[in-house]
Amino acid sequence: MTDHAVPAAFVDRHIGARRDEDIKHMLNAVGYDSADALAETAVPDSIKQASPLRLAPALSESEVLTALRQLAGKNKPRVQMIGQGYYDTVTPAVIRRNIVENPAWYTAYTPYQPEISQGRLEALLNFQTAVEDLTGLAIANASLLDEATAVMEAVLLMRRANRNKALAGAPGGGKTVLDADLFPQSIAIVVGRARALGFEVEVADLSKGLPEGPINGLVIQQPGASGRVADATGLIEEAKERGAMVTVAADLLALTLIKSPGEQGADIAVGSAQRFGVPLFYGGPHAAFMAVHKGLERQLPGRLVGVSKDDAGRPAYRLALQTREQHIRREKATSNICTAQALLAIVASMFAVYHGPEGLKAIAERTHAHARTLAAALESAGVEVAHRSFFDTVTARVPGRAAALVAAAEAKGINLRLVDGDTVGISCDETTTAETVAVLADVFGAGPAGDGLDTAWGEAASGFGLEGAMHRTGLYLQHPVFHAYRSETQMMRYLRRLSDRDLALDRTMIPLGSCTMKLNAAVEMEAITWPEFAGIHPFAPDSQTEGWRELIADLEQDLAAITGYDQVSIQPNAGSQGELAGLLAIRGYHHSRGEAQRDVCLIPASAHGTNAASAVLAGMKVVVVATAADGTIDHGDLAAKIEANAGRIAAIMITYPSTHGVYDADVREVCDAVHAAGGQVYIDGANMNALVGLAQPGKFGGDVSHLNLHKTFCIPHGGGGPGVGPVAARAHLAPFMPGDAASWTGRTEDGGEEHDLPVSASRFGSAGVLPISWAYVKLMGADGLTEATKSALLAANYVARRLDAYFPVLYTGEGGLVAHECILDLREVTAKTGVTAEDVAKRLIDFGFHAPTLAFPVAGTLMVEPTESEDLAEVERFIEAMIAIRAEIDQVAHGDFPLADSPLRRSPHTAAAVVSSDWDRPYTREQAAFPGRTPSQDKYFAPVGRIDGAAGDRNLICACPPLEAFES
Repeated sequence: MTDHAVPAAFVDRHIGARRDEDIKHMLNAVGYDSADALAETAVPDSIKQASPLRLAPALSESEVLTALRQLAGKNKPRVQMIGQGYYDTVTPAVIRRNIVENPAWYTAYTPYQPEISQGRLEALLNFQTAVEDLTGLAIANASLLDEATAVMEAVLLMRRANRNKALAGAPGGGKTVLDADLFPQSIAIVVGRARALGFEVEVADLSKGLPEGPINGLVIQQPGASGRVADATGLIEEAKERGAMVTVAADLLALTLIKSPGEQGADIAVGSAQRFGVPLFYGGPHAAFMAVHKGLERQLPGRLVGVSKDDAGRPAYRLALQTREQHIRREKATSNICTAQALLAIVASMFAVYHGPEGLKAIAERTHAHARTLAAALESAGVEVAHRSFFDTVTARVPGRAAALVAAAEAKGINLRLVDGDTVGISCDETTTAETVAVLADVFGAGPAGDGLDTAWGEAASGFGLEGAMHRTGLYLQHPVFHAYRSETQMMRYLRRLSDRDLALDRTMIPLGSCTMKLNAAVEMEAITWPEFAGIHPFAPDSQTEGWRELIADLEQDLAAITGYDQVSIQPNAGSQGELAGLLAIRGYHHSRGEAQRDVCLIPASAHGTNAASAVLAGMKVVVVATAADGTIDHGDLAAKIEANAGRIAAIMITYPSTHGVYDADVREVCDAVHAAGGQVYIDGANMNALVGLAQPGKFGGDVSHLNLHKTFCIPHGGGGPGVGPVAARAHLAPFMPGDAASWTGRTEDGGEEHDLPVSASRFGSAGVLPISWAYVKLMGADGLTEATKSALLAANYVARRLDAYFPVLYTGEGGLVAHECILDLREVTAKTGVTAEDVAKRLIDFGFHAPTLAFPVAGTLMVEPTESEDLAEVERFIEAMIAIRAEIDQVAHGDFPLADSPLRRSPHTAAAVVSSDWDRPYTREQAAFPGRTPSQDKYFAPVGRIDGAAGDRNLICACPPLEAFES
């Protein structure tokens, strides 16, 4: 009897270079006998982890799925009628299977290289167009993080864009006024952020008119949290006469029936696209939106997709005004947004494409009809209905009975909103049925359906509805894209056609430094669409969410063990929000100690741009610390900046390993110097993939860090989001971690000031994707996670060693080694030949590669991160491509062809260009299309040639172009 082979462990599936001969080959190239010896040299002794990670033993894939099933089983799905900005919806199966569950969509990176991103850019342009049409405003962005933070972004936009002379002498430039009928979580986010930034906010019942005093900006909810829908045209006109700008927090589904914000005179509209086919996900990820009137587009936060032309004159999509992205502006930034919710925006856009204007309107009318019938039923039972004009939400006044009625509905399997002891909110949605309405009517005492009362309800419903002035007139979503894909066959092919235009991780290595594009394993993705996880409302009672909260607590505990910190909050729904949360915790700590004057944040010149932007939003003043020639922090300048700001140092923000991809040996000295000055140390965890199992920021000097779960912990990038940026802190900062926006008031019970400022709309942020990271940690275990880190170091150093002779590696650390990424310096090549790093990036497309990170953190360079998930063959393919490109650069240097007409400057080469009958270039078609050893069988052709970015910015088009624009 022979022994059966042992199935491969998950770690063998996750790490690409697992064969002994491959590992030995790579080690020989870098001059080490083992990955352990390499890590031992690369990681400075001063930060090495004292003992191995202590985590539960690794589980198999089947064991992880069993454990996830058990956790899911502890959640209790209900009919969700809580509302408050979150509504159940039906994700069409063709969209769920072909986008959410399709690696061609969820493994794509942010479309900074537009030539290989035309599919997702078109999908995002569809999103922008739908938002523009429905809000009645000229320009929309490609999504924001959630509705509450989008409201905050709108408040900041109004405060910087409102230059009304009448407000010039007003304190703080005038106050921001929030409608009391705004969702509570939106009010909490704005009030908390205003506290950090020092401007005045007033919450007012706008149904009674505008408050007194100078007003900078006004925010209205429509429909309101209570469901009320009222024409705001007069209120908006009055506000503008007093010098204010106006934002309307809107509902996209309601906007198919009600007058748009633009028609009412609003400057800005924000909201959530969640109910366009995106599951509840226990709070996120959900795509928010922002639309503005013409003239404000250059102040929009986040990303903006625009239309330009390629080198053959064909329309081509790109990120417009790319260099104005807020994080690039560093300390001059007005927002720290550097990501979006691209994948969820794409789902929402395709929901609009699939249903079209007629289908969306039908969903809205059915939702509205159920709400009206319910209101009539409640009124027939003697229940007071707060408003007669509403869209989907009925507010019932039931003095002293609210809790009992909510409990009675829960017993029937329906969740309602307990507003207060006398008030219940009931929100209908796409999934509401007549049977649900009948059950609720019975709960409220209107009698069960079937005794004739249900007919009476239908007749009485005519007494409820939208007031006449709020009925929408006119057409929307008239672009052909919203009318062409009604059948599933058409939709399936459209989604496939778009994904085929892109390069994602399912087709090629994406060697992006700082972005860690590693495997997003199918088993990790498996659970996120299970109804027991995806169908839970973020404000559902804790008794229904035991499985979710157990998973989250377990993940937070594991992340704390990995990082060496005492506490973790997973609330921040992006890395930028994690940065902000960490800095707000530092701010709260200093204020609690009576040291509010500590407001200076030291930031190295090489830091991520979001660092400075986040510090500004936390109310801190940025002081830049110089970088030494070897890439480390200039200690002389650090000492001088500390001395110049004595008594005011709040924090330093450092990235470790450094932004230059090196383990700086002096990190403890930097931490000690700042601590001695009374400051706190924020360690940016963007490069945690080089630390897990080897060093812990919470142990070598950090007080707080954020992590990027969409990098180190395998949540996919999704074309630019979702992202999750948990914040981890030592015990003394724990009281200042993010609070729950849904219940945060800003004041403690004894009247003191709360310092746990919320940063996201829901308590657990983008909880819906947390099962991915939970599964990754459980599948890998302590040993697997540590091995992954060592494998990432080996891959990066192998690339650095193999390419150094062709493109010098700019920075190295201990033993001449890099961490998990390396910077290739092309500046000398550019000086001698004119060939730029961008030329190399575009030429790599012809080899079938996504380019490395371009011009960050040093202009004229490429930053390469192979990750542990790539096997030796794929790494070699990239290396060979880079060597072949170097040979083409040499051809330019030797005069074989002029730079302007070289394969480098004319790349990428489309199929149309290669088969053209008038080929007149001084290199062959074969060199153009099949350079090096590029295989002809699986060749990727970019759908467009090189895009003219400057032309796109000069002629800004941010909506779907007409079909005739594509005619040749």
